[in-house]
Amino acid sequence: MQLCVWNSDGWEKQKARFLQIPSGRTPMAQSDTRVQFHQDQIHFLVVHETQLAIYETTKLECVKQWLPRESGAPISHATFSCDSQLVYASFLDDAVCVFTATHLQMRCRISPPAYLPNSISNSNVQPLVIAAHPQDPNQFAIGLSDGAVHVFEPLESDGRWGVPPLVDNGSASSLPASAAGGSSSDQAQR
Repeated sequence: MQLCVWNSDGWEKQKARFLQIPSGRTPMAQSDTRVQFHQDQIHFLVVHETQLAIYETTKLECVKQWLPRESGAPISHATFSCDSQLVYASFLDDAVCVFTATHLQMRCRISPPAYLPNSISNSNVQPLVIAAHPQDPNQFAIGLSDGAVHVFEPLESDGRWGVPPLVDNGSASSLPASAAGGSSSDQAQR
């Protein structure tokens, strides 16, 4: 898997780098590599089943990288939020994670039981694609292999992903920060 920068005037290859696959990880034969430009047009997100990475465009250098644990599920898809401040990622174990784009630090993880009914969570239904809302940076949708679409947004009391709920009358919510906002606000069938 090679990343290339081309000059669009004469379609000359300017730079090329091979994507470094973490040791101990063997990508599937039909493994895709996807890229998406950051809003600043200076950086881009690289999504591969083995990693999320932010690259600088002109030097083609990796500036941030996140690798799933060796025992972790492969990444199925990821995208920037509409303001490029967050990265939403889905995994083949049906988990969905929200990362900061600046450091690729996980803000929260949404486990499958938070959005999948028990009848589906034990089947072979997997998230195939994730899409950011075009105007709301805290809302995204995932498309599942059975055609279902789930729309996610943080709990109203939070307003943002990974922010613990406000203290109300001196007591905080019993939900840990990583679980806050893990609700599916809408489900539609295609």
